[in-house]
Amino acid sequence: LNSAYLEVHYIPCVSNVCVALIAVPRNYDPVLHPFEVPREYTRALNATKLERVFAKPFLSSLDGHRDGVNCMAKHPKSLSTVLSGACDGEVKIWNLTKRQCIRTIQAHEGFVRGMCARFCGTSFFTVGDDKTVKQWKMESPEYGEEEEPIHTILGKTVYTGIDHHWKEAVFATCGHQVDIWDEQRTSPMCSLTWGFDSISSVKFNPIETYLLGSCASDRNIVLYDMRKSTPLKKVILNMRTNTLCWNPMEAFIFTAANEDYNLYTFDMRFLESPVMVHMDHVSAVLDVDYSPTGKEFVSASFDKSVRIFPVDKGRSREVYHTKRMQHVITVKWTSDNKYILCGSDEMNIRLWKANASEKLGVLAPREKAAMNYNQKLKEKFQYHPKIRRIAQHRHLPKSIFSQIKEQRIMREARRRKELNRRKHSKPGSIPFVSERKKHIVAVVK
Repeated sequence: LNSAYLEVHYIPCVSNVCVALIAVPRNYDPVLHPFEVPREYTRALNATKLERVFAKPFLSSLDGHRDGVNCMAKHPKSLSTVLSGACDGEVKIWNLTKRQCIRTIQAHEGFVRGMCARFCGTSFFTVGDDKTVKQWKMESPEYGEEEEPIHTILGKTVYTGIDHHWKEAVFATCGHQVDIWDEQRTSPMCSLTWGFDSISSVKFNPIETYLLGSCASDRNIVLYDMRKSTPLKKVILNMRTNTLCWNPMEAFIFTAANEDYNLYTFDMRFLESPVMVHMDHVSAVLDVDYSPTGKEFVSASFDKSVRIFPVDKGRSREVYHTKRMQHVITVKWTSDNKYILCGSDEMNIRLWKANASEKLGVLAPREKAAMNYNQKLKEKFQYHPKIRRIAQHRHLPKSIFSQIKEQRIMREARRRKELNRRKHSKPGSIPFVSERKKHIVAVVK
């Protein structure tokens, strides 16, 4: 027993008089455990199968809107509070714990184009088709008090997006230009523009809080610094970018949702090519939001599905869809990293689990240990063909499945055409262009 390890097990008796000590000899020498790997492989296979069996991500549907849900915002201080704006100008505040609407405001005439909460959580801002920016109290009005905004700013053009600074009483709006506003003033502190097309989205960086990013309909992604009176740089893509989202853990990383069915993760220091191209959607990507850990993001698409992508992978790890869900316009990842909210055309907000097979509620210590053990086994054998096939298999709607098949054929045809052209041309006349650089037209500084 020179190489053996002795484990001491304490077994308390019914009476408090004696305690039995049992020494269990255990030797970890691999020679003595010849079937360890086959046994672990079987456990990993069973764990992967059970994960797919228990994958039930859909939790509930928040009904109440009378028109399509156009935008959403998270409460910065409360996990259970979320705000949503609809195409009929109505804003609703929801309690996710009770899964009920706790307040309804008729905020605008026409679409609610954008909304954001103040960093302290006491109020929120909305912009709409009626060319106004309105600030509202987060708390419901007192008995007998009318539902009125704290401030109303009447603009000259329609505002298409809004975002609040993460630390100061400053917010930014976008329309035909990016305007930076002080909350106490009715005219913008400064206006930033580069190009002549309308800007669809503007977002503050959560870490380097003076940085902003915006997307314009002339295919530009423009970066700004509030401390300068001019924009920093811009990148022009092949097709229009609908919105972007900054990584909450890495200040220089952002992901853009594009009309060409892809998402592009950029490093703002090197805009010549994206860090990663995320390809899985079969229609325009309309919204994107990062998880609080910065390791994953969720995207909403016109193809009636929601997908979860790891930041460093080109393919999605999860796809969510239901038969009733139509074009998904907006999506949010909750601040506790557990849930995903999506708003779609057919007037519903849906609540999903971020991890499809996760058990909700309090876990017993043995359950937690078994879960961690299974997770490690799945990671150990993740590249084994059988386990990989089971882990990656997803049921898709027929429309998405057939479009994926069609796009695969088209992609293969383009590749074959390029190879033939290169084969029958003068050597070196047709350069090799990497997949990442194909979608970038130019970078302007």
